[in-house]
Amino acid sequence: MQRIRLRYTKRGRLRFTSHRDFQRAFERALRRADVPMAYSAGFTPHPKVSYANAAPTGTGSEAEYLEIALTQPRDPQRLRELLDESLPPGLDIVDAVEARTSGLADRLTASVWELRLDGVEPADAARAVAAFNAAEAVQVQRLTKNGMRTFDARPAVASLESLDSTETHSSPADRPTDQPCAILRLVVRHVTPAVRPDDVLSGLRAVADLAPPVPAAVTRLAQGLFDEETGTVTDPLAPDREAAAALSTAAPAAAATAPTPEGPA
Repeated sequence: MQRIRLRYTKRGRLRFTSHRDFQRAFERALRRADVPMAYSAGFTPHPKVSYANAAPTGTGSEAEYLEIALTQPRDPQRLRELLDESLPPGLDIVDAVEARTSGLADRLTASVWELRLDGVEPADAARAVAAFNAAEAVQVQRLTKNGMRTFDARPAVASLESLDSTETHSSPADRPTDQPCAILRLVVRHVTPAVRPDDVLSGLRAVADLAPPVPAAVTRLAQGLFDEETGTVTDPLAPDREAAAALSTAAPAAAATAPTPEGPA
């Protein structure tokens, strides 16, 4: 059985698709692309697809991950192309590797987010960010199925900074030009309870009374293993690529050193 790991995006209007919507679209794409999927056992078999830490509905993403299991081997890049062609624009398959290591979900320990605050002066956002970073604790509330929950959002935030509007990931065509716009870059660890970008926005309101006049446009730029020394988030598919490269290098070397069979005496 071959396992393939894929990175996909949620762009433009497709950011408003729910995770269940994407699951249905992806399973249709698997059928259109004639992918030889492995299925679960039981009375209602399902394609073996493992989703990891999906972004909330309404947020864009450049770094969503999943893993599929195949009954027949396929070239990862060709498979990526076929699936990408079978999905609507905005749900784009942008990377594919053969799984050669374990624990993809365990390598998703942090996310990098961009928060676009239309109608907010950059100077006001910078002051709010400074207040948030200086706070030892930032208590926020979130409504859950068990009622209102209060927790400290500050420990999960590895970094929060205000950027120049020219540094934004989003296209200028997607941004209003007749009003101020603040851009925030957030690196948050995946902890329990989970701290989401909207929790950080609630924290900015609590510590600095920063309240954007319209909902923030939120995009996940990356997710992966958090490097404590550099403060960066690394590519979770890199270990699989490195393992594949090591295997391709070792194969010719092993063939060159293999003993030559002796001919008949």
